[in-house]
Amino acid sequence: MTQGAAASVSASADRTARRRRLPFSPWHLLLAPLSIGFALPLVWLILSSVMSDAEINRFPPALWPHGIHLGGYRYVLGNAMFPRWFLNSCIVALVAVTSNLVLGALGGYAFARMRFAGSRLLLGLMLATMAVPFQLTMIPTFLVMKWLGLIDTLGALIVPSLVTPFAVFLFRQFFLSLPRELEEAAWIDGCSRLRVLVSIVAPLARPALATVAVLTFLATWNDLSWPLIAINHDAHYTLQLGLTTFQGQHHTKWSAVMAGNVITVLPVLLAFLFAQKTFIQSLTSSGLKG
Repeated sequence: MTQGAAASVSASADRTARRRRLPFSPWHLLLAPLSIGFALPLVWLILSSVMSDAEINRFPPALWPHGIHLGGYRYVLGNAMFPRWFLNSCIVALVAVTSNLVLGALGGYAFARMRFAGSRLLLGLMLATMAVPFQLTMIPTFLVMKWLGLIDTLGALIVPSLVTPFAVFLFRQFFLSLPRELEEAAWIDGCSRLRVLVSIVAPLARPALATVAVLTFLATWNDLSWPLIAINHDAHYTLQLGLTTFQGQHHTKWSAVMAGNVITVLPVLLAFLFAQKTFIQSLTSSGLKG
């Protein structure tokens, strides 16, 4: 037996012995406390949503509710505008996700497979916009939306989010990792670039599609700053903007705020749990991992 084979057998024996002593990976000893720490705010949010206002405002704060109080949920669901706010958030998020998947895939494929004059310069300028903070583009975006007549409409929330540089960049990185031979065979059969993208490349890009969908959904669903600027009438509020109406200058109904946040967080958790495997796969295959 060679020295390398002996070392491999010895390492395997050591791993087997460690598994006998410890039925899980040693990394779990570090990751388990960290995961509990990240989960504590969500647990506190859920517990607070079933507390009364008196329990929430008490000092020192109660760590566990003395009973199940659903007054906050009744207040939120009984608000006549809450279903409208939920519908507005769904419309904005779904349109933004769909447009980013379609336009982002088209742009990413063009940058990954097509060479045209100024393509590298255009890609660099597009990526440079990712470093520009929202505070610098806020006023120009507002002026453009006002010129288009979209202020105080859902269109003002949808149009700036139709496609993002990050979506185009992520699709480009993923398409670069795919072998060209699959596309070349389709070109020989007479398929156009669009047909190749739709029929061959897009089915292989499910991890990237899921990642862009989840990140776009999170960004649009949780956005508060831009709706606060662009929307004035409560009929066009999103959920995040509508929840601010539960907080007054002199009095805040914290049970309603907590209940509303629980309802708002549920779609985000479901979206991430649904796409977490493809999300991780996309990060490891598109060159974005650290």
